[in-house]
Amino acid sequence: MTYLLHKLTTSLYCILIIFIHSLPPEFSSQCSSIIKDKQDISEETKSIRGFNMFISSVSEATVLDLYAQFLREMIIQPGIAKANLGVSREDVTLEDHPLNPNPDSRWNTYFKDNEVLLQIDKDVRRLYPDMAFFQRPTDFPCQLILDPENEYETLRRRVEQTTLKAQTVNRNRSGVTNVSSPGKALNLYPSNEYEVLPNGCEAHWEVVERILFIYAKLNPGIAYVQGMNEIVGPIYYTFATDPSSQWKEHAEADTFFCFTSLMSENRDNFIKSLDDSQCGITFKMESVFSKLKEKDTELYLKLQEQNIKPQYFTFRWLTLLLSQEFLLPDVIRIWDSLFSDQERFEFLIPVCCAMLTLIRDQLLAGDFTINMRLLQDYPISDVHAILIKAKELQDGL
Repeated sequence: MTYLLHKLTTSLYCILIIFIHSLPPEFSSQCSSIIKDKQDISEETKSIRGFNMFISSVSEATVLDLYAQFLREMIIQPGIAKANLGVSREDVTLEDHPLNPNPDSRWNTYFKDNEVLLQIDKDVRRLYPDMAFFQRPTDFPCQLILDPENEYETLRRRVEQTTLKAQTVNRNRSGVTNVSSPGKALNLYPSNEYEVLPNGCEAHWEVVERILFIYAKLNPGIAYVQGMNEIVGPIYYTFATDPSSQWKEHAEADTFFCFTSLMSENRDNFIKSLDDSQCGITFKMESVFSKLKEKDTELYLKLQEQNIKPQYFTFRWLTLLLSQEFLLPDVIRIWDSLFSDQERFEFLIPVCCAMLTLIRDQLLAGDFTINMRLLQDYPISDVHAILIKAKELQDGL
């Protein structure tokens, strides 16, 4: 299993780098830390479409410099400003105070950021709970963040000391933030679960948290929506488990740029106002049923008869790129095919359709309850068979 996962991870790694080169010029021209001669890439992997495209000469340190700039602007400088707020007499006498309703107030921004941070923190702590990887310490904690000379409020400290600790915050796809106050301080996590590592150490989930927080700050139109953690997780895992220590060291920056590029193609799924447009999630869900109607009319009519709508199960399949339907090695294998396919995410439609046709006998025999259980807890783990069937459907066979 370890060998297989390594082969799949190496293949996905190469395809993820292609994503970096599809970034806007101001980003892609600076992505250098991952454009290196990788000695352990097999000849088979090197044949992946586009591999030669990204073996190029790029300034080595610029991508790290750019990400370090994001860290300073989005985390360190605001943390220093927060530590200084209210300290001087000038701060007290001017308008910038915690109760200031001005949306441009630094306090207002701080509180809004805290809402986003709390949701990210809650989600990344439980990322792939069946694996110990994300709770383990990284061998390469971010030195800029952990630098003792940077006296500021870190994300870890913001979560621990947040003024919203007595509230549960949840932001859904509609952009609505739901806040509930239970009347007493809320213990967000069990006392013995996901304990924070000692100072100077970082767990892998903390790195993922920082990536998502910076993405949310740089993309205020979409910010963070639940489910993004499930997309960034496999990307980070791919980089952070590479055999090369040099590649592991730059996993955070590389993951951020790959995730940004991936979301540039997938972000419409997370924007509710686009649901009914041709690029929205509703259209894609209906496309799965349209493909099923074309390829297996009997099964399609059965689902229609039972009033099983595509949004009952394909919403999660499509928005999270099947990352919650399979174990991580299988997710990597599916993504390997998705990212290398010429039609990219269009291939996800026949993949979902293939998943339905491969359990058609069970669906045809089951009632509504049984079928919903099958669709929400998919029973087949052989992703190779799914991908073969998906390719047949894509080719019209």
